[in-house]
Amino acid sequence: MGSEPLPAHGIRPDIGDLDVVARGAAWKRAAGLGDPVPAPLGYVDHVLFFSGDIEVLNGWFEYDVDELIEEADVFCGLNFSPLIRVLEWKTQLARKKDRADIEAIHRYLRTHP
Repeated sequence: MGSEPLPAHGIRPDIGDLDVVARGAAWKRAAGLGDPVPAPLGYVDHVLFFSGDIEVLNGWFEYDVDELIEEADVFCGLNFSPLIRVLEWKTQLARKKDRADIEAIHRYLRTHP
C-alpha cells in the first residue's frame, strides 16, 4: 500500500520498506505473530516485522480495506495499490519526502493513460 506500486510500475527503482494491508485471516495471522499497536499516522493498527522493514496494517488511512484490495493492480500475482490511490495519500500527507514521488506519478500517468 505504501510506495510499493512505484517500483512495480518502473517509476522508482526501489523502496525502503514494505507496507502490507491485511484483512480477515491474513490480519489474524500477522497479529498472532507480532504485537499489534496503533500505527504512527493513526487510523489503524499495525504489526512490525524485520525491525520495521515490513509493516502489516489492518487498514490504510480512512480507505475501506475491501475496496482497496478489490481495486488493486496485480503484478506477478501480487496486489498493489493503484497509483491514483498512492497519489491521493501522498498528496494528503504533503511530506517533503513525497514531493518527488508525486511529481513522478503525475508524469507517469500523463504518459501511461
